[in-house]
Amino acid sequence: MAKSKKPIGFVNGKLYPCPKSPNCVSTQAIDEKQKMEPINYSGDLKDAKAKIIGIVNSLKRSKIITNEENYIHVEFRTATFRFVDDVEFLFDDKEKVIHFRSRARMGYSDMGVNRKRMEEITKLF
Repeated sequence: MAKSKKPIGFVNGKLYPCPKSPNCVSTQAIDEKQKMEPINYSGDLKDAKAKIIGIVNSLKRSKIITNEENYIHVEFRTATFRFVDDVEFLFDDKEKVIHFRSRARMGYSDMGVNRKRMEEITKLF
């Protein structure tokens, strides 16, 4: 499995920014083309994480790589060529929102796959 050479994770409560390529979406993106709204939740962090984990595990070709107190990193493999996409969830329990970033590990365009995936996860939540 190829390791990501692009930064994964977060610093000072923010996920790393999307690259300038169109194969990334994030709730914390500055570029409007890459920006999506965070997922709102009520209740406690533990329940929100359990719900995200359940959704992720219900989707094909997903593998949870990191599961920390307020952060989850998931790898998704694309159906056709098995390219890896990195999806990250950062839980802000104070604001009761889940920030996320989803990006293709390789290439420039993803044909909208990352946006569609995050729209689906948001809808399922």
